[in-house]
Amino acid sequence: MVLTVALAGTVAYRVPVQAAVPALDNIRVAIFMELPGKYTLNTPSATLSGAAGLDIGFREPGGTVAVMQTAANEQTQFMLDDYKVRVAETTDLAVAAAAYKRLQTSSGSGMIQSLPKNGKIVYQVLEGSYTTAALAQAALEKWSKDTALSGAAGAGMLVTGPHRLEAGSFGTLAEAREAAQAFGAAGIDAFPAVKPPSAADGQASYSVLVGAAASETGLDAVKTAAAKITAYGSLNLFDPTAGAYLRIVNDHTISQSAKAGVSFALPQEGTKVWVSAAGGPGGVKLTERYNRTYRGAFEISGFNKRLAVINELPFEQYLYSVVGGEMPASWPAESLKAQAVAARTYALYQGFGFKIAHVVDSVLSQAYGGIGYEKEQTIAAVDATKGEVMLHKGKLIEALFSSSAGGATADAAEIWGNPVAYLTSVPSSDEVSEKGLYNWYRVALPDSRTGYIREDLLAPTGSKTLTGLDVMSVKTDGAAVRPIPLVQSSVEPVTRLNTGTRVAVLEKAVQSNEMSWVRGPFSPEALLKSMSGKSATAVAGPVTTLEVGKRGVSGRVTELLVNGRKLDVKTPDTLRSALGGLPSTRFQVDETGRYAILGGSGAARQKPDNSAVYAIGADGKPVKLDDPGLYIMSGKGTVRAATKDPSFRFTGTGYGHGVGLSQWGARSLADAGYDYQYILKYYYNNVTISKDGR
Repeated sequence: MVLTVALAGTVAYRVPVQAAVPALDNIRVAIFMELPGKYTLNTPSATLSGAAGLDIGFREPGGTVAVMQTAANEQTQFMLDDYKVRVAETTDLAVAAAAYKRLQTSSGSGMIQSLPKNGKIVYQVLEGSYTTAALAQAALEKWSKDTALSGAAGAGMLVTGPHRLEAGSFGTLAEAREAAQAFGAAGIDAFPAVKPPSAADGQASYSVLVGAAASETGLDAVKTAAAKITAYGSLNLFDPTAGAYLRIVNDHTISQSAKAGVSFALPQEGTKVWVSAAGGPGGVKLTERYNRTYRGAFEISGFNKRLAVINELPFEQYLYSVVGGEMPASWPAESLKAQAVAARTYALYQGFGFKIAHVVDSVLSQAYGGIGYEKEQTIAAVDATKGEVMLHKGKLIEALFSSSAGGATADAAEIWGNPVAYLTSVPSSDEVSEKGLYNWYRVALPDSRTGYIREDLLAPTGSKTLTGLDVMSVKTDGAAVRPIPLVQSSVEPVTRLNTGTRVAVLEKAVQSNEMSWVRGPFSPEALLKSMSGKSATAVAGPVTTLEVGKRGVSGRVTELLVNGRKLDVKTPDTLRSALGGLPSTRFQVDETGRYAILGGSGAARQKPDNSAVYAIGADGKPVKLDDPGLYIMSGKGTVRAATKDPSFRFTGTGYGHGVGLSQWGARSLADAGYDYQYILKYYYNNVTISKDGR
């Protein structure tokens, strides 16, 4: 790592207003952040690198100041100087590496650092990133019970923390390292640290941080031992909240070898680290976020005592990636332009929606994946619409959009309970998502169960069942019968059938997609678990019946009755998560265990109830129906797949909340020759498209 002491350019941020249209120079995107009640995505460390290296410095009110530069492609970790568990201390790197790997396999986060102690290099394995000593102590109690780790503990497991002493003031990092080695020779943990340049001379300063205690009282032994080292002046109690600093750590986590890299630990609050690509453009790679590379720079800080990783970049360049993340670049140019204007408007509407960031990088805001999401076509769409936003009565609109409206967009009131003048329901041609997809057959299996088989795995036999259902034959061994018409790698098939097995066809459906889909079947227990915490009043289980109470103007469910009582969710859109993660609220409920039976006496009985079901055979003898699946023929001759016990499946259309622009619908309109302005004004009621106030 090369030391530099140079003033870096201040990154400007402003939100000027030009007539009614706001503009934004740079946007701040939270990649990792802890914001209780709104957004939580944590990482104990952030590993950054750049093709030409990185400039690392401090960000202060007056601008940014670079203090260090890394080598090309050198990976550098940043973490909080908080509470951790030291699970091992050893002079054997192989032992440290084994302890680190054990943490990885046991759902722990860890790092390997080295420091000189008692004339030797020792390796310490640290676990976690804890906001308090008490939380770290609880973790220590957990790890101390792990026999695979306890053997490598060396001097014993203990909680480390940010309570330290400080010694000296040095002009170079080399001098600070030499001083740290002097403390290490006495068996004391010591680390060099860098502080921002002073206003007087513009030079960075260095000191040595001595000890790593979980409390001030834990420093007593350190004070006694360190007081004997007088070459660097008096020792002072270090206050981590008194000013910005970076503690410099020799790190072996990445290399897993004796060659040490450099990591930085910053305080839980009060310090903002600025990291940018050295030598200008080229991007900064963030390992912990799928190895993505990003334009602009990164601000790393402690926020709510968790590591916050913010990508700051030019606003229009942010949109290059968003359009590519939200729509395939191969789609028509006019649909991409519509997405660009919607994304620009949406981001500006958010303001600082996440305290220290405008937006986050997930679909909670908009999909943003850095440079890898950009394509030539998405860049062109953003550039062609530069600065254009949508207004309603002179104000920015909340330009919501979703993947597919499923045939009709939602009125805002159907989703969140309150109407919005420009977010009303319109028909939407979303069927284009079904083009080229397989058809699937829902079939009755020989063992009475039900499932879906893809069309290319079946062949017609030309015969029918006694009830008039078509019979098909399996064409290959091991043909999967799926619970829904979709291959899901994480979901086991209902069963597998071999060549020649005959099945009865109940219905035909297109492969589940953004337009139309099937989910389930769900057991009463699974639904009860999914509903837990989603409603103001807990459901008194078990779930026996589900009925749609009310629908909105687009046909979306706005009220659901569970066991005859309204499920009082916060908003209608919450029904999606309450029902196991449905793609949309435009659905039908199939209560497979609910049906009516007309007895020989003429009396009707409604299922479900606790009684058994019997049928009278041709020989006049009653037979108890114990199979899980039942097939019931109505008086009109139609056959319905039912179940002996309560079970629930859902069929529906649309993917997402359905409010505003439908992305598949936008493609359909663009395919038909409509331009982006028409598309936007179709999906957003009574809006104007404005640029620079015109």
